[in-house]
Amino acid sequence: MRVFVTGVNGQLGHDVMNELAKRGLEGIGSDITETCAGAADGSAVTTARYIPMDITDEEAVHARVIYEHPEAVIHCAAWTAVDAAEAEENRGKVRAVNFAGTRNIAKVCSELDIPMMYISTDYVFDGQGEKPWKPDCTDYRPLNVYGSTKLMGEKTVAANLEKFFIVRIAWVFGKSGKNFIKTMLNLGKTHDTLRVVNDQIGTPTYTYDLARLLVDMIQTDRYGYYHATNEGGYISWYDFACEIFKQAGYDTRVIPVTTEEYGQSAAARPFNSRLDKSKLAENGFEPLPTWHDALARYLKELQNQE
Repeated sequence: MRVFVTGVNGQLGHDVMNELAKRGLEGIGSDITETCAGAADGSAVTTARYIPMDITDEEAVHARVIYEHPEAVIHCAAWTAVDAAEAEENRGKVRAVNFAGTRNIAKVCSELDIPMMYISTDYVFDGQGEKPWKPDCTDYRPLNVYGSTKLMGEKTVAANLEKFFIVRIAWVFGKSGKNFIKTMLNLGKTHDTLRVVNDQIGTPTYTYDLARLLVDMIQTDRYGYYHATNEGGYISWYDFACEIFKQAGYDTRVIPVTTEEYGQSAAARPFNSRLDKSKLAENGFEPLPTWHDALARYLKELQNQE
């Protein structure tokens, strides 16, 4: 199977390419840089075919994907700098990437009659209440520009295709790029005490585990909306920080604070990022391991990089 993967410089795209290679499937990687800027670890993402492509350029997207004629596309590319997306000068760029770029991919997938997988986010919901969000829930009320443009991406995929997977994820961490775990570890080296919010609730997602699930899914015709995070229950960022320092052997003290006490960021964050993942098992997909287990494996991976 030949799979075209966008956004391979990012955490998830990096691991999707590695997972495809592990299974003997052909991954064609793309991103906006001239050369692959993913983790230079000699893994599949840096050794497979790489194609520079600006997803906001409709003609370029059409020409390249038609030429490559993949059997499926996994669309990981996105503007994910949530706070920066709020700046007036960036809003057009965010929309161009998350909406127009996604539409360009969806249209060419429709023309080729191949499935497209779109990676979305818990931010398409307003984050109110305490009930987990169902995959097929349509009560969308995104709180920020990032969430709004990702929702626009979802809608253009569904409007242009019948063969689609829309997979919403949350609290992502992986080998390539920045994430909460790396931030906590770096701060823990220089701070005895840290303040972390305890009123935003969700579940972490390890891209290594998620990539396995996505490659499982793309080889089926069980299309639709899904939620995918690691198992292990719902936690706060405070809970996550405490477990990070515990497993890493740091003595850093973590103080729980509310979002209001912590201070307002440029973009409003959802309080309730609980995602109901039961649809995965209902459709025969293996759920991800627990986030505790994922964290332990990830910390070991980081140690091996040092």
